Amino acid sequence: MARLTTPRYGRAAVLLLTGAYFLVPLACAVAFSTGVGVPGQHIGFEAYTGIFTAGGFTDSLALTLKLATATIVLVLGLLVPALVTVRLAAPRLRTLVEIVCLLPLVVPAVALVAGFSAVLRWGSDHVAGTPLFQALVALQNPDFPLVLVLAYTLMALPLAYRTLDTGLAAIDLRMLVEAARACRAPWSRTLLHVVLPNLRGALLNTAFLTLALVLGEYTVAAILGYQPFAVWILAISGSQAQMSVAVSVMGLLVTWMLLLAVATAGRARRPKETS
Repeated sequence: MARLTTPRYGRAAVLLLTGAYFLVPLACAVAFSTGVGVPGQHIGFEAYTGIFTAGGFTDSLALTLKLATATIVLVLGLLVPALVTVRLAAPRLRTLVEIVCLLPLVVPAVALVAGFSAVLRWGSDHVAGTPLFQALVALQNPDFPLVLVLAYTLMALPLAYRTLDTGLAAIDLRMLVEAARACRAPWSRTLLHVVLPNLRGALLNTAFLTLALVLGEYTVAAILGYQPFAVWILAISGSQAQMSVAVSVMGLLVTWMLLLAVATAGRARRPKETS
């Protein structure tokens, strides 16, 4: 009997410790943001109700969502055709593609942004008055800095590659493509109507991971002088500490809800397929 119950208690202890590891800091953050235990303040939810009217909140969040959308589109547009092509036509290049996609893991964000800054400074000094200079200016447009999209795309490559590669490994890609081509479907239709629907779970996971990365990234945007959502949270923490904590708590809860939505959407087709 002892042998049967010990693993059960062991699993319960691990789950309890894991839950405490995540929930205790969250509870402390909620308590601080509502004024619990803060000397000289009453308990209330002013930090939460004032989020949407805080200066800079709407602009920073809108900028971050636009950057996340562009990054997701660029990551998927680069990796999906590349990985499909490698698996079908050039399997020997799979190792090379993997190394290139995983390389950003060993490059710190500070080193990455230092490289971007050096290139931008070199361009302003050597290509002034040329069309290339106008392109560099467009990359640094404060309303929509494309340089951040490029940086976020590089940072998201390792996560996106692993997720999409796992999704492609779970399906018989060659059989699906050959069947579509046997029905005289063009390559564009084969990719859009045959391959992508079978990668829905991997695509959703890639989009979620990329969105989470863009929402939480601080170093690159701060050094380059832009103020997306993560930089704005730190900027208000000096004068409105409770509100900055409240925004972080709300962002964490929204991230969890998005994760549950992605997991639900990825499994939505299973009952239909089995029926």
